[in-house]
Amino acid sequence: MIAPLAVSLAAALEVAVAEPPHRLHPVAQFGRVVAPIDRAWARPRVVGLIAALGLPLAAGVFVAASVWLAGLVSPWLAAVAAGLWLFVATSLRMLLDEARSTVATTDTDLDAARSSLRALAGRDATDLSAAQVRSAAVESAAENLADGLVASLSGFAVAVLVGHAAGVGAVPALAFGAGVAAWVKAVNTLDSMLGYRSKPVGWAPARLDDLVMWVPARASAVLLAAVARDPGSLARARSWLDGVPSPNSGWPMGTLAAAHDSRLEKPGVYTLAPTASLPSVTTAERAIRTVAIAGALAYLLALATVVFAALALPEVVP
Repeated sequence: MIAPLAVSLAAALEVAVAEPPHRLHPVAQFGRVVAPIDRAWARPRVVGLIAALGLPLAAGVFVAASVWLAGLVSPWLAAVAAGLWLFVATSLRMLLDEARSTVATTDTDLDAARSSLRALAGRDATDLSAAQVRSAAVESAAENLADGLVASLSGFAVAVLVGHAAGVGAVPALAFGAGVAAWVKAVNTLDSMLGYRSKPVGWAPARLDDLVMWVPARASAVLLAAVARDPGSLARARSWLDGVPSPNSGWPMGTLAAAHDSRLEKPGVYTLAPTASLPSVTTAERAIRTVAIAGALAYLLALATVVFAALALPEVVP
């Protein structure tokens, strides 16, 4: 039962700590490795492809090896190592706190709310109204449910399940799960740094991220619909997705917009739930609460998956 311990530790740290200090955060260290790639190259797509294939793989192998080595000392130490890595590879609470703070500030200090939005959404907030700032905060919360939590967490749980099914042993299965979670996080980080149309080197990282996020984005939409007790929100969201540039992020954002009957928009780019009103403070807070509960449900499902793996496919832990 070491994998359930790892998931429980990651969830506890998410609640208690939210994020490691930035200067010590492994994702920030990975970002420093990626940064030199963000420049002009003679063959940028080739460089981007090499980075997309090599850097996340290196991160995944490093994390998997560290968990496996910890397992040579004790399987429980491996569980702690995997839990710490899973905590590093996931992120939700800090962004939700930022979103709540930004929404609350829109009614008292719009300039401050526009400024704080920079930590949530990569858009120019200079001319956004209070309602548009709230919309951006809610959109970021919905998108981060998929990018920041469900993708790495589900990758971990499924990899552990596959490892148990293959009969590799509890510690190797745990190491595989941690490695997959780190690989997913690295893919997402690479895309967030390089995956812009203005950066030819980011073409391969962006395409890989689109592929990796296809299932987590839709799974996140299902979680949001379940928490809102509105399964029809998935169908309503589908009709608005053509205008969203990303093939994935529109799903959780659109489902949240439909479930709360609130228009979410990025001016000049897309509009979700176009016939509804932009979110009030109360509606935005309710939508962010839905995301928080969906995140808790994601942890519970991941825990159930690894418990099933341990019980249905038991391994003798030395």
